[in-house]
Amino acid sequence: MSIKVDHVVKLYGTQTAVNKISFEVKSGEIVGFLGPNGAGKSTTMKMITGYIAPDAGQIQVCGILVQGEAIATKQKIGYLPESNPLYLEMYVREYLDLMAGLHQIKNRQERIEEVIKLTGLSAEAHKEIGQLSKGYKQRVGLAAALIHDPAVLILDEPTTGLDPNQIIEIREVIRNLGKYKTILFSTHILQEVEALCDRVIVINKGTIVADDKLENLLGTKEISRIRLQLKENANLQLLENIHGVLAVEQIDSQNWILETHDAEKLSKELIGFTLQHSLNIVSLQTQTRRLEDIFRELTGNAY
Repeated sequence: MSIKVDHVVKLYGTQTAVNKISFEVKSGEIVGFLGPNGAGKSTTMKMITGYIAPDAGQIQVCGILVQGEAIATKQKIGYLPESNPLYLEMYVREYLDLMAGLHQIKNRQERIEEVIKLTGLSAEAHKEIGQLSKGYKQRVGLAAALIHDPAVLILDEPTTGLDPNQIIEIREVIRNLGKYKTILFSTHILQEVEALCDRVIVINKGTIVADDKLENLLGTKEISRIRLQLKENANLQLLENIHGVLAVEQIDSQNWILETHDAEKLSKELIGFTLQHSLNIVSLQTQTRRLEDIFRELTGNAY
C-alpha cells in the first residue's frame, strides 16, 4: 500500500479541517482527490507529505509512519504544492541541480537530464525560471518533485491557471507518470479526473463522502438526461410509462427532463410517442450525466 490514511484529524483552533478520514491508495493508482474550496484537500495532502502534523490518527507512506519517520517518508514522496514555490532568478538546470543536491542524488547531471526530458522541458531548460510561461513553470515544479525518483506523487492543483493547451500537456505528463508511480492529485477541472483517474475520493467539510471507482460513481451505464420541450401540454403518467424512461422531472406543463440509460433509443421512442398523441416537439436535447453531477449531489456545491 503506497498511502494509508487512518482516522486522521486536523484542527485549526475550534475549526475541524479534517474529521477522522480514512482511505488507502495502492501502488500504481492515479486517484483524483476532489472537494469544494475549504473542504480539507490541501490540508490532507500536507499531512501526507509531512508538512503539517495531524492532531489524531496515523498516516503511512510505503509502509513508513509519516509522524515517526518524516525524512524517510519524504524520500518516497514527490510533492507539487498549489503555490509551486520556485526561485525565479535561477536557471532551470541550476534549480534542478539544487534540488538534486538536497536529495543527495548520485549521477546528478544524468538525473537532471532525465527529468527535463520526462516533463517536456528540453526546449526551455536553458532559460531563467522567471522567463517561463506558467505552464513551463508547472513543469519545473513537477521536475523538482520527480528529481529523486519518488514512488508516490502528491499533486495539488497541478493545472491551476493554465490555458487549455497547457492543461492537455500537463495532463499527458501525469498520465505517463501514472504508468509506474502512485499519484494522488486534486483539481477543480473535473474533465481531468474523467480523463486520468480510475478512482475518485471526494471530501466535503473535512469528511470523506465518496471513495470509489469512477465507473461505479457514474454507474456501469451512464444515466443520460433528455430535456424535452413540447408545443402542447403533456401528461406526466404517460411520459413515465414510455419504454426506457427511468424518471421524469416536470419543469412545467410543456418542459420535461427524462432520465434513461439509452438516450438514442429513448429519443426514437419520444418521437413515436408524440406522433401517437398528436404532440409537437419544440426541442429535444440529450445531456449525459457526468462527474460534475455526482460532485454536486455529494457536496451541494458546484465547481
